[in-house]
Amino acid sequence: MTDRPIRLVLVDDQDLVRLGLRRILRRRDGFEVVGECADGDEVAAVVAAEDPDVVLMDLRMKRVSGMEATRRLTASAGAPPVLVLTTFRDDDLLSEALRAGASGFVLKDSPAEDLIRAVRLVAAGEAVLDPAVTGRVLETYRTAAPTVAAPSGEATRLTSREADVLALVGRGLSNDDIATELVISIVTVKSHIGSIFTKLDVRNRAEAIVFAFDHGIVRPGG
Repeated sequence: MTDRPIRLVLVDDQDLVRLGLRRILRRRDGFEVVGECADGDEVAAVVAAEDPDVVLMDLRMKRVSGMEATRRLTASAGAPPVLVLTTFRDDDLLSEALRAGASGFVLKDSPAEDLIRAVRLVAAGEAVLDPAVTGRVLETYRTAAPTVAAPSGEATRLTSREADVLALVGRGLSNDDIATELVISIVTVKSHIGSIFTKLDVRNRAEAIVFAFDHGIVRPGG
């Protein structure tokens, strides 16, 4: 076990938002802000210089949007996960951000405890979908996603239990929640998720969520 803090880069065009994030994500709670960006066009250079564990990304910026910055960042192997900071008005952009590779999203006005938990989960390789907006965003995503009549060859290679796990991942459940739902251990959940990533050739949980919706594994009301 290490005492190394979770290293963060903050991306937001509002100084006050970044100040508020720094005050919440403190060193004494296990975080270290190693870089800040006021626009999406600054992200690649700061990430390359600072090697953060998580990037907190605003979506609406003047020159390069957070969604485009996320797409550019996650296209590189070994890129840190991106946690999107959002408002209630960003449903369409959030669905695009999931496609771009974001590992999840959290509301800007969420309680500090929720933000801290979200950052820790994303740093640990999980996805975070804020329940206050998840239903609307996933419905937007579902509408925008191409219709697939039947599971693809990749999906049919999954075992029935792996398909169950992928469906729960697609609904935004954490590893702990999946273990409880399926009455299996965390170790088993992680093993299934690793196998899913390999069989579907996806890099992370966000891409697995995208796959689940694109291929009808998660359906309306599912």
